[in-house]
Amino acid sequence: MILAGRTYAELRSQFRWDVPLHFNIGVACSDAQPSADLALIDVSPDGSSRRFTFGRLAEMSNRLANGLRALGVERGDRVALVLPAQAETAISHLAIYKLGAVALPISVLFGVDALAHRFSDSDVKAVITDSQRLPRVQSAASGLDEQHVIVVDGGRRSPTTDFQSLLDAGSNRLEAVPTLSDDAAFVIYTSGTTGNPKGAVHAHRALIGHQSGFRLSHDFFPQARDRFWSPADWAWIGGLMNGLLSAFYNGRPMVAARREAFDPEWVAAFVDRYEIRNTFLPPTALRMMRNAGVRVKPGVLRTVMSGGEALGADAYQWGLEHLGVSINEIYGQTEANYVIGGCGAAWDTRLGSIGLPYPGHDVRILQESGAPADPGELGEIAIRADDPVVFLGYWRQAEQTARKVVDGWVMTGDLAAADEDGYIWFNGRSDDVISSAGYRIGPEEIESSLISHPAVVSAGVIGVPDDVRGQRVKAYVVVREGEPTSSELAAELQTHVRQRLSAHEYPREIEFIEHLPVTVTGKISRKMLRERHEVSLRSRAEVEG
Repeated sequence: MILAGRTYAELRSQFRWDVPLHFNIGVACSDAQPSADLALIDVSPDGSSRRFTFGRLAEMSNRLANGLRALGVERGDRVALVLPAQAETAISHLAIYKLGAVALPISVLFGVDALAHRFSDSDVKAVITDSQRLPRVQSAASGLDEQHVIVVDGGRRSPTTDFQSLLDAGSNRLEAVPTLSDDAAFVIYTSGTTGNPKGAVHAHRALIGHQSGFRLSHDFFPQARDRFWSPADWAWIGGLMNGLLSAFYNGRPMVAARREAFDPEWVAAFVDRYEIRNTFLPPTALRMMRNAGVRVKPGVLRTVMSGGEALGADAYQWGLEHLGVSINEIYGQTEANYVIGGCGAAWDTRLGSIGLPYPGHDVRILQESGAPADPGELGEIAIRADDPVVFLGYWRQAEQTARKVVDGWVMTGDLAAADEDGYIWFNGRSDDVISSAGYRIGPEEIESSLISHPAVVSAGVIGVPDDVRGQRVKAYVVVREGEPTSSELAAELQTHVRQRLSAHEYPREIEFIEHLPVTVTGKISRKMLRERHEVSLRSRAEVEG
């Protein structure tokens, strides 16, 4: 239990996890809440809105669950969601969990290749999408029965299934599957440095595991009039668990809004109009707001949490002056989220530090030998694996799971040091994962996409510093003999990746080179590519200086 007025030491020593044997996210986030209370405000692009109580969400998710069951969706089946943040997405999540099925949230930004890998690898039973994404989904899910492609708008599109028809036909009464806390609830694919993206499988208990960090990072959430919104995509663990489901679980309304791009001026007006009290704003979003010179009226926001990349002292100070709040920074990964962070209402913020381990989470800095690092000594952030927030493993990849979880610790691949008081200071990655605008991006999938272009022989992808995104994707490309290099070809390659993978993964910078540096085993040396980029920057600075 998290109680206000306690010191960090008291909160940590008094905290105990309360994870029951049986737990179902869908029930906990709808049926278990006061039925008449406001749960969701869904704001459409045209500015109109729909309001849903918890009772209405419970009824609609029951109807959808019965409709999915009529289509043959059973306990343990994977159901993909290729939808933006809107009411139908929330209802679908709740229905899938109540069935004991497994939700597979997928970003609407993904192209056919990225969708196809996730559909095939997870062996999806059904896909819920909208008319805008339908052509891509149908191309990617070529082996799926068309009746199991469910479209939320535009009426029935033969031979697909209409979302509203499922609701209309389904009973509003449902006995939810009595899932165990350790039963799989959702899978989120995360990019790594080796091979294709891996599906991180999370149990129903993960929602409980998020609450220590969620409630403290929002200064003892929930409080009266708390209302949540975030631009974070519900297809990622940050938007789903750090926002939507945690707001529901705590009985507070979530505001959803579909936007094609982040607009700082729109955000400031939106927060005021819809009386948003709590938000998760990634550092990239905060920097964009700062650069645009916007401010939120004093007293509107109560809490702002930020995570996914380093915040920085400038952004923190800007938040105090222009948002009227102290920003609580948090740290986590898809596999083990929300484990470290700040709580300005309970302990001091140290600028530059990602905070303290939240109560209930055993976080340590380990040397390569596995021994604890001394204060101030650099090591790898490790999280005790018997933690309710930790994933069950990678979908059908036991070997990759064994590499991630070593001797009972989740090895994050992130380097940091802890000071004498336990504050953790992030240093960087120990591998090649790129952190850009809050997304963790693996280079290999982008390299494979580039190589699939007929002009390309090989490619190496790295992350390079970026003032707004933290890092941006840069590709070094070797073209086929006789193929002319040009800005036109670079633009063509960018479009190639953007359409086949995602808008957040395409290389914003392309440099053509004759040969890629390789290791002694013949693998691309991304370390040498990063060094090449640094040398180029220094040379450019000398010329300009």
